[in-house]
Amino acid sequence: MDNFSETKRYVIAALVENKYGVLARVSGLFMRRGFNIDSLTVGETDDPAYSRITITLHGDEFIRAQLINQLGKLYNVKFVEELDQTQSVERELMLIKVKNSPENRSEVMAAAEIYRAKIIDYNPHTLCVEVTGEPAKINAFIEVLKPLGIIELCRTGVVALERNDSITEDRIYGE
Repeated sequence: MDNFSETKRYVIAALVENKYGVLARVSGLFMRRGFNIDSLTVGETDDPAYSRITITLHGDEFIRAQLINQLGKLYNVKFVEELDQTQSVERELMLIKVKNSPENRSEVMAAAEIYRAKIIDYNPHTLCVEVTGEPAKINAFIEVLKPLGIIELCRTGVVALERNDSITEDRIYGE
């Protein structure tokens, strides 16, 4: 699984009970099965009894099927589904700190404008920029800023929802 070109990217969503230890059991599953995940995001839903976990990983069909099957067997998991990337919306948030100098300031500001990013902190030595979008947009923004002096960055990981409006009754939270 070292070569991403031979594997496919999958986005898996799971609705879990918002209880102590659930995330530890989910992440323990990855460790026991030897799954390497690209990103894992977790957040409470509109119903505080549930959290949504979004997992992105590269692998083959066997790994995808095994992950969905094993997640579905965990006690606190309400449902698990693979999101079709052509029928879903994905977003990620990144904060990135770059050098602020008279030589690169205008380039950073121009890049921020082109990528619809926001400069959220400005001081004489650094600029902190917030950018939201699809992972490809985030990656492209990083490449643009690399020559300008990235000091540090952090990314949230992917969050995703299906575009499809045919929601079944068992998928409505809190019912």
